[in-house]
Amino acid sequence: MNIHEYQGKSILQAHGVPVQEGFIAETAGQAKLIAEELKKKFGAEIYVIKAQIHAGGRGKGGGVKIARSPEEAADVASKMIGMTLVTPQTGPAGKVVRKVLVARDVYYKGESDIREFYMSVLLDRKRSAYVIMYSTEGGMDIEEVADKMPQAIFTEPIDAIGCLHDFQIRTIAFNLGLKGKAYKEMTLFIRGLWDAFVASDASLVEINPLLKTSDDRILAVDCKMTLDDNSLFRHPELAAMRDLNEEDPTEVEATNNNLNYVKLDGDVGCMVNGAGLAMATMDLIQLSGGKPANFLDVGGGANPKTVEAGFRIILKDPNVKAILVNIFGGIVRCDRVATGIIEAYKTIGDISVPVIVRLQGTNATEAKRLIDHSGLKVITASTFTDAAEKVRAALN
Repeated sequence: MNIHEYQGKSILQAHGVPVQEGFIAETAGQAKLIAEELKKKFGAEIYVIKAQIHAGGRGKGGGVKIARSPEEAADVASKMIGMTLVTPQTGPAGKVVRKVLVARDVYYKGESDIREFYMSVLLDRKRSAYVIMYSTEGGMDIEEVADKMPQAIFTEPIDAIGCLHDFQIRTIAFNLGLKGKAYKEMTLFIRGLWDAFVASDASLVEINPLLKTSDDRILAVDCKMTLDDNSLFRHPELAAMRDLNEEDPTEVEATNNNLNYVKLDGDVGCMVNGAGLAMATMDLIQLSGGKPANFLDVGGGANPKTVEAGFRIILKDPNVKAILVNIFGGIVRCDRVATGIIEAYKTIGDISVPVIVRLQGTNATEAKRLIDHSGLKVITASTFTDAAEKVRAALN
């Protein structure tokens, strides 16, 4: 689950990680009041107004602006709230800005010796370990750094028991070229960052830029955080941070129907039970000459209601030219899936795209009989090869 910058920063703060001071505003009036409070508390004269959406590259799309008075902060916020922000990560449709973060400027106008770093904690699947990735070249896309200056990217693997050692923290601070107060502040920052990552069951925390101010403070100026969905039952306070406005409506609908769904950009919709079989089915579609339009796992408890919901979700994608249902009846009964398919045809109405169905396992014979006697225009398949050939024929 992705969360907003301001939410990620609140998690960091709870673990003693210093962040750029700021508050969230949903109206221009709130933005002005926040700027006035920042001026009173910190003597701030310059404010940063940052659009809160689940996407990076906000500055390039006009989602990060400077204001030099509380009145200007209100004016900037009024123009930003409600706008559709398009960035390299949103796609051409963009995302609607519903709230902004009004923050204190931490670049201290007129002062020097400011440095920007990059730091993230993430899972390295090749190493089967968590890794702290960091660079002296902050403030720019890490992909660009990797392409132009790969020598500027460092990694520090965390051992198998998930313990970040003090000597590793000191190595990171040293490689960033810090000394004195800044060095000490960075070691405290890294320890807090790791603690926040572990405590929140995050799968990614990215700080870019990580700032060393002119007076040697170390601050998280930005924060991108992704939480592991499977851990949210342990963190109801974090689950409450979910912003449905930032998610694909079909994925939200799938979650509400206990379906595991991810939209892709292909032309063959697939409905499968089990993640492993779903991945194999996507390979099958690719080999048949098509491209998977989605990942959809109905799980082991599939019933007519969930199967119908799966069809509705798949058919909302206008790019879908065929649907492949590939079910192995281990826990789930094939006849229940067949009943769901029949009910879907009755309630949804005319399904205009070809539907190829392969049901094997528990009650597969009964399932085939139900479909054959339903009078529906459903194409049945018995093997993977048979299914691939019928998907190819449907696309052609």
